[in-house]
Amino acid sequence: MLPAQRAPGGFPVVGIIGGGQLARMCQPPAVGLAVTLSVLAESQDASAALVVPHSPVGAHDDLEAVREFARGCDVVTFDHEHVPAHVLSALLADGVRLHPHPDALRYAQDKLAMRERLTAMGIPCPRWAPVADEAELRAFGDEVGWPVILKTPRGGYDGKGVRVIADPAEAADWFGHQETLLAEERVDFTRELAVLVARSPSGQACAWPVVQTVQTDGICTEVLAPAPELDDDLATAMIDAGLRIAGELGVTGVMAVELFAVGDTPGFVVNELAMRPHNSGHWTIDGAVTSQFEQHLRAVLDLPLGDPSPRTRWSVMGNVLGGDDEELYSTYRHLFARDPGLKMHLYGKGVRPGRKIGHVTVCGDDLPQLRERAEHAADFLRGVVRE
Repeated sequence: MLPAQRAPGGFPVVGIIGGGQLARMCQPPAVGLAVTLSVLAESQDASAALVVPHSPVGAHDDLEAVREFARGCDVVTFDHEHVPAHVLSALLADGVRLHPHPDALRYAQDKLAMRERLTAMGIPCPRWAPVADEAELRAFGDEVGWPVILKTPRGGYDGKGVRVIADPAEAADWFGHQETLLAEERVDFTRELAVLVARSPSGQACAWPVVQTVQTDGICTEVLAPAPELDDDLATAMIDAGLRIAGELGVTGVMAVELFAVGDTPGFVVNELAMRPHNSGHWTIDGAVTSQFEQHLRAVLDLPLGDPSPRTRWSVMGNVLGGDDEELYSTYRHLFARDPGLKMHLYGKGVRPGRKIGHVTVCGDDLPQLRERAEHAADFLRGVVRE
């Protein structure tokens, strides 16, 4: 595996383990920063491998492939949180600079560890408990009320590894395959929000405005930035919580804190953590002075962080899900002609019904109109509407 070719002038090589769309969207800011990007991709046609010149193929859990890849990088970061602990430990032993550090990353990899640490910090969380069998799950549900949320501590994303359980018998197939599961109360929330922060190894940190996320069948389908009609004091408390989590956990790079807004004080609880660029921050590519992808590169290289301020009053991001039509180019051309202000980002993935294949963003002053434009574009690309 040949190392990436460095840019002239001594600029560094940033390695990303995983060749998904998050790694792909780091390539444009890497070009602007004169940073060489190198991606360890799952296949030659992985999303990032299609646009990053140096994209050797290797699995994130193949120790030797990962070690060989890391030897040619000045710093290594991640497209996802699924790199095994033994691989991370070996990289540290080799002297590789990892951001985020595995000591922080474990709180995004293991939901039980995350709940324990946030609770110890006094960060608002849903009531929760580790449960090893149906009897423990029943005791928890009888205490907090049914139904409850049951999660696998590791490996879940986009609604996977999460169930709404009304009776312990519904979880019988999970017990025995997992040592311990995470049970949480079902929160009566008013809406879902997210705080995106960035922190560098030297401790500089910043945050983008709190955003509202809209979920459909466990997948984020829309992001409103900033979250409309959010109390200023509550927004400040959420951002402070995000920055505090990043600081106390020693996070480096971009971190997303997914939140539930609730009616009672303190007004929110933390749902999940993601220590990487995140779907809730895709709007920043077109709607912020510094995108989450540029900021992530700056942070892991310990460069001064960029300005996270919004460029316009509102930004609306709509996720594009695949439909039955695999041919997108004529659809793409039509949308550009229909809405010249639309920004479209497709990920180079094969089209399958329900698969996340891209996103669209519109920015401006009229929020209802922006939501209508983003929804139309996402639905047109999916084939839900035809005009």
